Formats: sequence, structure tokens, C-alpha cells
Amino acid sequence: MAYWLIKSEPEAFSWAQQVENDVEPWTGVRNYQARNNLSAMRCGDLALFYHSVSEKQIVGVVEVVKEAYADPTTDDARWVCVDVQAKGAFSEPVTLAAIKSDPALVDMALLKQSRLSVAPVTDDEFAYLTRLGAWHGNR
Repeated sequence: MAYWLIKSEPEAFSWAQQVENDVEPWTGVRNYQARNNLSAMRCGDLALFYHSVSEKQIVGVVEVVKEAYADPTTDDARWVCVDVQAKGAFSEPVTLAAIKSDPALVDMALLKQSRLSVAPVTDDEFAYLTRLGAWHGNR
């Protein structure tokens, strides 16, 4: 199993919408590295759901339930999406400020490549962040 972080502006698509929809295609990614990360995702992988721009915090966890396929929001065959399913909210959202100030997270891809919308997360980072967020989902 691999772990990821996926970003969404809550004004465009929020955690609440993800929960309401349950399974949702993760579309609209137009960065090659982020696209490659989507392509590397496998069913069962878990991703941290991050509200970007206005909130800048991890708010929940989703599971990849369908591997990469053609993104239906474009006719350009280069772009893919995956389907993700809500697995549970963080009881305590973890802010970007908290991540930046935590020595245990200094090497996180979120900090190294801050504009990347789909980024890998190490096993240790995922375990640590889900503890900080008081997430009690089924892992």
C-alpha cells in the first residue's frame, strides 16, 4: 500500500462534498508530475485530503477505489484521474503551519513541492499525521 496527499480548494470541491458523494473521480489534474502520481496509485492506497488555498489543512482520508483512467473533463488523452472514496474525517485538522513547524515532517513532499496537487506521503508521515489528526479510520 502507498500513501498520498491530494489537494482541493474547498470552494471548488470540499471534504463535505467528498463525504456526500462517497466515491468521486479526482479530475482536473494538469501537472505532469501530479499526473504521474495519479497513474502510480493502486486500489487500496490511502490519501490525505488537503484543503488548499483558503484553509491549508488536512481534513480527512480517502481510499483509491479505481485506478487511473482517462480524465472525462478533457479530450486530451495525456490526463488521467482516479476514483476515491471517503474513509473518514480528521477529528483535529492538521494545518500547514503545524506541518511546517514539526521537525518530523520537514522532508514532506507537501513542503518540498508546495504547488504539487498530488504528492506521495511516506508510511511514517501518514501514520504520524493520522495520529495528529486523531483519525480512527479503517486502515
